[in-house]
Amino acid sequence: MPVTSISPQGRAFVRLHEGNPLTCYLDPRKIPTIGTGFTLRSDSCRRELAKLGITKLVPGKTKLTAAQSDAILDAVIALEYMPAVVAKSPADRTQHQADAACSAAFNLGVAVMDWQWATLWRAGKLKAAADYLASHYSTAGGKKLPGLVRRRKEEAMLFERGVYTGVDSAPPEGVPRRATEVPVRAPDPVVKEAQELLTSAGLNPGAIDGWMGAKTKEAVIAYQKAHPHLVADGVIGPATLSQLRRDAGAAREAVAKASSTGIGSAVAAWSTGLPWGWIAGAAVVLALGYVAYRNRDLIQRRWNTLRGKEVPV
Repeated sequence: MPVTSISPQGRAFVRLHEGNPLTCYLDPRKIPTIGTGFTLRSDSCRRELAKLGITKLVPGKTKLTAAQSDAILDAVIALEYMPAVVAKSPADRTQHQADAACSAAFNLGVAVMDWQWATLWRAGKLKAAADYLASHYSTAGGKKLPGLVRRRKEEAMLFERGVYTGVDSAPPEGVPRRATEVPVRAPDPVVKEAQELLTSAGLNPGAIDGWMGAKTKEAVIAYQKAHPHLVADGVIGPATLSQLRRDAGAAREAVAKASSTGIGSAVAAWSTGLPWGWIAGAAVVLALGYVAYRNRDLIQRRWNTLRGKEVPV
């Protein structure tokens, strides 16, 4: 009988990679998200949330219970993601292949079943499909994210070999990182990334060693207190990691925008005989103003961090 539903192991695989924040937050693309990656961009998520009276996701304010999140996850997988996998995969698909494809579709959208890796799968080129999945589809906002790189590799391993346990000893990105008294044997890449981003944000998480110790926990709490839609619990979860990445992305955007605008304006002004220095300077100011407006929530929170101010939701 053809496989038409996700297995309990496959469901756990999705949950471990997506996480399950029960308070709404903004993902790295600035999309309001809650629970196991639920957004209003998904038709099935929108319908299931509406059944609870939720028609708008407000970061820091919209909340779910664990039971509600579980029910929505089961419903959206059954209604949206598994049907897409079934419709565009070979009839002889195995359970672990279906589970891997469902994870990819949940994370990337059902259109992933029209992409190159799935075309290779339908052609019977299983190794090529796994290799392609492992090496593609790992960027967000134009930046390659370590968590997505790892997820694609783990989905490929699951697809090809039926391995649900991951590629290394560190837990998937969706698993919250809590402080421990004893240093870890191997650096946790998620904690290490968070430590680097906290340092860039002007906080001191201690050594950038991939260990979630007391110093890193203190820095995480200080960061969370300055951000209204984060729970100040000292835990590095999907919401906190997403906000850290957004802050870093806004800084990169400001530098890139100012640089490209200033150079372009200077060249244009010089070629027409205008005072290029003043024009380039004005263009940079305007560009920075535009970036600041787009990321005004981040600027306010950075200001709160510098002042040590806690902002209530």
